[in-house]
Amino acid sequence: MDSFFDDKIAERLGGTSFGKSTVIYKFEIIKRAKTVARKAHPESGLIDMGVGEPDWPADDLVVKTLSEEAGKPENRWYADNGIPEFQEEAARYLEKVYGLNGIIPSENIVHGIGSKPVLAMLPVCFINPGDILLTTVPGYPVTATYTKYLGGEVFDLPLLESNSFFPDFSIIPRPVLKKAKLLYLNYPNNPTGAVATPEFFKQVVSFARKNNIIVIHDAPYSALTYDGYKPLSFLSVEGAIDVGIEVHSLSKAFNMTGWRIGFVCGSSKAIKVYATVKDNTDSGQFRAIQKAAIQALRHTEITDKTVTKYSRRFDLLVDALKESGFDAKKPKGSFYCYVKAPVGSEDGKVFNTATEFSEFLIHESLISTVPWDDAGKYIRFSVTFEADSIKKEIEVINEMKQRLKKLRLKF
Repeated sequence: MDSFFDDKIAERLGGTSFGKSTVIYKFEIIKRAKTVARKAHPESGLIDMGVGEPDWPADDLVVKTLSEEAGKPENRWYADNGIPEFQEEAARYLEKVYGLNGIIPSENIVHGIGSKPVLAMLPVCFINPGDILLTTVPGYPVTATYTKYLGGEVFDLPLLESNSFFPDFSIIPRPVLKKAKLLYLNYPNNPTGAVATPEFFKQVVSFARKNNIIVIHDAPYSALTYDGYKPLSFLSVEGAIDVGIEVHSLSKAFNMTGWRIGFVCGSSKAIKVYATVKDNTDSGQFRAIQKAAIQALRHTEITDKTVTKYSRRFDLLVDALKESGFDAKKPKGSFYCYVKAPVGSEDGKVFNTATEFSEFLIHESLISTVPWDDAGKYIRFSVTFEADSIKKEIEVINEMKQRLKKLRLKF
């Protein structure tokens, strides 16, 4: 019987209260709203602007390589902490795309089964009970979740438009700084679309040195940049590799979300610590996937084509949002457009939160977005919506614009 487990569940998961919370996670709220709206309006197609993964599959070259490698007997073994060929190609990729020199593949790089497990393992490497993680919000919660699992604490750094969506380190109380062990950053940023600058990263290095804090830079969108902004690695700033770890993923830049492959780069000591935890957590990604990923890393034109598509879609999306009343700007990175939610509609509807507006948008117009209420009321639109041609892209955006205009929103 399920009741057998009630008094045995770890306190970090809620103990005897596990599964009894009535709080519904926002993504579940949106999922339920989409189901209801589809049933209520079967004649109208859902326009899903909330998708957080690429709409294209992996490149044919990558798929072909996996197909060829999957059946080879030498690829059947445990991969443990990765094959040297992948580490070497990752180092060449970092040099080619980000200008990183002096990276020693065998010492500074270890693969991960996607970036999510990496971000879960890094607190295991460094957090003791009572230690504090500094993390930006809104953002990806995995590192914060695991910090709490381990008995650590989390201090949120809000990303505000008034500060160009950079964290303000001056708001951190001195007692928090004394206990802070890790700082989590993510640029280009999900969900704000903000990109880092060399000056900001230099500030981060100085802050980390002064306060003896390790920087975790989560960089899954780092190669997706637009309109002249060049991909930027945190590790390209002088001194960054001495205080920081950068997590890369092939999911977004190479359309390989389900393949679960990425890598970590940092100082040899930090990477050795991560590799030790990883070695006791998983047995490595399938060697054939690593070899397919090598082909992806060698062919950065795959990313170039994706960037061209997203940039084109952003131009369409931003223009449509502006015409509908939103204060929208084309981001310089990621595939997200982050805009303030309206306060209501001309017929008297009031939106107290971004979540309320997002639900309203689904029910009334069958447009799905992701709401964020962590640092102001904002909505995230994604350019990864389904469209198999430029003509279809224009049709989707035009239809979305017409539906938005009918709502007569107030800002």
